[in-house]
Parts: sequence; structure tokens; C-alpha cells
Amino acid sequence: MTEKQERGALGEQAAVDYLRRNGFMIVERNYRIGYSEVDIIAQRYDELHFVEVKTRKAGSMTTAESSINEQKQRALRRAASAYIAQHRSRLEPRFSLITVEMVGTNVVDLAFVEDMM
Repeated sequence: MTEKQERGALGEQAAVDYLRRNGFMIVERNYRIGYSEVDIIAQRYDELHFVEVKTRKAGSMTTAESSINEQKQRALRRAASAYIAQHRSRLEPRFSLITVEMVGTNVVDLAFVEDMM
């Protein structure tokens, strides 16, 4: 596993831990349909959150939010639609973002953005 992959896995686990601490039930991780992927699918109340996790080194020149471009948004919507149809979900879909900043293997900042799109 490369350093970048390891950082991504650590960031995703930090996001899962955050969601659980805040009353979410993790439904699925790394849901793939074709070329599209949703990092985390989580449920809270009558909402189904499709969560994109972006992990960066602290002090990185680019922001995690800037990587959620129109193409990425379309891919997330496509994956969410497929998941909802496949599981016949009647829950309200929401799209969320969790950004994780790390120094080495330590999380130094984590932000949860509901309704990112």
C-alpha cells in the first residue's frame, strides 16, 4: 500500500468513527457501480447520506472541497441512484463531504459538510 493509499484509508476510518459518534449507522463502505464509487453510505433518522471522504496532508496547497467538481458530482449522483434502486430505499438521499487533514498518521482536522451538492 502506498503512502497516499494508507493516508486515504486512515482518513476514511476517521470519517467512519466520526459518523458513528454522531449517531449515524454505517450501511456500506466503498460502494461501487461501474466507474463510480461512494466512500461511505450512512443512515441517520430517515436520511441516507452518500459521503465522499477527502483526505489531505495538513498544509496541502489544494483544498479537499475543490476536488468535488461537476464530473465527481455526476458520478456520486449516478452511484446513489443505482444504490437506491438496487436496495429499494425510500430514505431521503443526502450528499455529504468529510474532509480530513493529517500530519503523518495523525488526524489534525476533520470537517463534516452536509448537503455539499
